Amino acid sequence: MTQPTEESFRKDVSNHSMKILKDDGVYRHLQFSNNGSWNQRFDIVTWPGYLAYSGDMGCFVFSRLSDMFEFFRTDRRDGDRLGINLSYWSEKLEAVDRNGCPPGATQFSPEKFRETVKEHIEKWIEEYNLSEIEAQELVFEVEDQVTSRADNGEDDARHALSGFDFGIGDDTFQFRDTWEWNFDEYTYRFIWCCYALAWGIQMYDKAKEKDVQT
Repeated sequence: MTQPTEESFRKDVSNHSMKILKDDGVYRHLQFSNNGSWNQRFDIVTWPGYLAYSGDMGCFVFSRLSDMFEFFRTDRRDGDRLGINLSYWSEKLEAVDRNGCPPGATQFSPEKFRETVKEHIEKWIEEYNLSEIEAQELVFEVEDQVTSRADNGEDDARHALSGFDFGIGDDTFQFRDTWEWNFDEYTYRFIWCCYALAWGIQMYDKAKEKDVQT
């Protein structure tokens, strides 16, 4: 599945409006929907030290500052562009969605697995100064024994990776310390949630500014 972008997110919420159900200091409850429809509807709720996002894309709870709106404003970009920081924001998660497919904020990426393995093979070829025939032989064995298992899930892929053992001449090629290798990518739902937080807080701030002006 193609990951959401700011452009695709804005298209998803082009007809959404904000409803403020509670606004008392850091105690807030904002609701965003297309005329009350549950399709891609979401709520943002804050209380001291926490922010909870819930809706059509799952449920995520973050904790960092007393006023979590301040935390999410730090990555705001110039103009109306939505600034999100997936790696930093994910570190502040206290609870993640368990009902998605896949659940949570991250998932195993077969593409990242293949790319990481490929990078190591290229280093081997250069480091051991393999001939063209030897390099082709090594690449074939890795593709046959390891990367072909990427779509079978993380457990099977890692098992194939750690079990690879192939010799060329006096050299033996094995992938070592693979338990340290990270093959995760952020889930569609988590990325969408982050865009929703940046956009929702931006909408809230604009509404507050308008109130001040009037």
